[in-house]
Amino acid sequence: MVKTDKAKDYVNEFIETLKSADLSELNKIIDILEDARRKGKQIFVMGNGGSASIASHFATDLGKGTVKDFNDDNEKRFRIISLADNIPLMTAYSNDLGYEHVFSEQLKNLVQEGDIVIGISSSGKSRNVINAINLAKKMKAKTIGLVGFDGGQLKNMVDFKILVKKNDYGMVEDAHSMIQHLICSILKERIKS
Repeated sequence: MVKTDKAKDYVNEFIETLKSADLSELNKIIDILEDARRKGKQIFVMGNGGSASIASHFATDLGKGTVKDFNDDNEKRFRIISLADNIPLMTAYSNDLGYEHVFSEQLKNLVQEGDIVIGISSSGKSRNVINAINLAKKMKAKTIGLVGFDGGQLKNMVDFKILVKKNDYGMVEDAHSMIQHLICSILKERIKS
């Protein structure tokens, strides 16, 4: 049985972790995503491990959770894909080229100028995310990062970022999950108003 004190300690640590998040670019990120929806631009999101789960969740919440009227076939919707979801393709690239190319190789088939590429990496050092962001920048896509710890290399590569200043993978992932819910919630309110 979990001691109540341990649970309270975790919750209190999570609250402090959320307070450490630099949300100064949150409104810009929301505006960029909303503009992408209006213009029909594609959004790509990716991450590894827990961040892959967050990427999938982000794609679900943004793609489905923001729909105003499911019966309106003309409603503009978010065009979002999680690059962490096609396991056969990821393993093929990993086997043939190396895991550091699983996201950039997918983007080569899909990304166009003006699209949005979101990299989620607690450490900011995930080589496959960094390679994909490099490609996105070459293709003149807009780049967004959700990072933790000190932000790693990814922090300085992306156009816009949210940095959770905590050196704990679980806490950073919890915060990134909450932040993607926040972004989707605000966008849902804007669209449905």
